[in-house]
Amino acid sequence: MKKKLKKILQFIANPRLLLCVVIAWFITNGWSYLLFGIGTYLEIGWMVGIASAYLAFLWLPVSPEKVVTFAIAIALLRWLFPNDEKTLAVLKQFHEKAKNVIKNKKKKKKKDEEK
Repeated sequence: MKKKLKKILQFIANPRLLLCVVIAWFITNGWSYLLFGIGTYLEIGWMVGIASAYLAFLWLPVSPEKVVTFAIAIALLRWLFPNDEKTLAVLKQFHEKAKNVIKNKKKKKKKDEEK
C-alpha cells in the first residue's frame, strides 16, 4: 500500500506534470478568472459578463472541466516532454488498468445477461 501511495505522489508531484496541469488549467479556467478580475477592476461590463457566464458553467456539477483539463495536461505532457518516459509509462499503466476494468465489466454484464 505504501509503495502505491508513494508512486502516486511521485507521479502527481512531478514538476513536468504540474507545469502541464497549470497550463491546461489556465486554458480551461484561468482565463475566465483573469478576465473577471480585470473586468471588475476596470469596470468593463462585457468582460465581467463573459467571465461570469463561463464561471457559472464551470461550477455546475455536470461541467466536464476537470476531465478536459487533465486530458489537455496529458496531451501537453506528451507534446512538451516526449522523453519523460517515467511519467508516460505511469500514464500507460493507468490506461491499461482502466481498459481492463472496462473489459471485465463488459464480460460480467454479458454473463449476467446470458443467465
